[in-house]
Formats: sequence, structure tokens, C-alpha cells
Amino acid sequence: MPILIDGHNLIGQMPDIELSDPDDEAKLVAKLRRYAARKRGRKIVVVFDGGVYGHPQNLHGYGVETRFAKPPQTADHELIRQIRAIRRREEWLVVSSDRAVAGEAQARGIQVISAQEFARRLQALDQPRVNARDKRADRPLSKAEIEEWLRFFGIDEDEDTHYY
Repeated sequence: MPILIDGHNLIGQMPDIELSDPDDEAKLVAKLRRYAARKRGRKIVVVFDGGVYGHPQNLHGYGVETRFAKPPQTADHELIRQIRAIRRREEWLVVSSDRAVAGEAQARGIQVISAQEFARRLQALDQPRVNARDKRADRPLSKAEIEEWLRFFGIDEDEDTHYY
């Protein structure tokens, strides 16, 4: 499912990226690239308000296409233009908490999620993955398991020292 993202709207919801940071767009794009890689070939288009000259070309690639609105247009204008151009509406997802952008997408039958919700999904990428085997490591060893390890290391159970 391709995703169309309101870039600065999303950055405003990211706890580890500040809108005042001159590299805020690059930091978001790095997270989006990781997201696209985990989702196996997912296409992401992120739209920002006007940026630094030459900046967009440096942010393209790895499943993420970056667009900067050209003044006097805003990212919202560009997003609405993009939404109106979408042909396979059922395949797309729009990420924005802006009412006009979300409303345009919903009116055209395109799925919308808030920037807050998508920010949570991106933040989940930074959480360590836990698999079923790792969960077992958190439980204490049974008496039988301790005895087995003692035998494995050649420690005599009849000694005065008890390890459990």
C-alpha cells in the first residue's frame, strides 16, 4: 500500500525530531526509509513545505520519494493536488492530521490515519523486537534446570554450597 505523508505534520508528532531542527526532514526520511524496508518495497511519498535548495534530491531513494512545495504553494496544496491525482484510491493511505487534507482524501475514498497514529508506528521501529525465545529468558530457572547446569559444569551437588 503506497503512503502519502504530510511531512511537517508528522514531524510535529515525533518525540525525537524537532521542527526547529535544520535536519528535521532528513531525520524523518531516515525513519521512513527504515519503515519502507521493513514493509518490503512499500512506496512512500512525503511532502514538505519549501525546503533548502538542492535538499530534495538528497532525500530520494530507498522507497521514499520526497517533494517540497514550491512557494507560494504549501504542502497542504501539494498534498491535495496529489490526492486528486491518485487513480487506485483503495490502494493508498494518507497520513495527515490536517482537516483539509484528510477531508479531501476521505471524500475520495482514500484511507486516512492521523499523524499521531503513524508517529506511533514509526516509534515502534526503535523498540527492540522480542521473540518467543527471548521471553523464556526472563523467567527464573527451575530446580531441575539448575541441577542440569551444575552437572554440565561438573559441580558436585553434595557439596555444602547450594546454588538455589
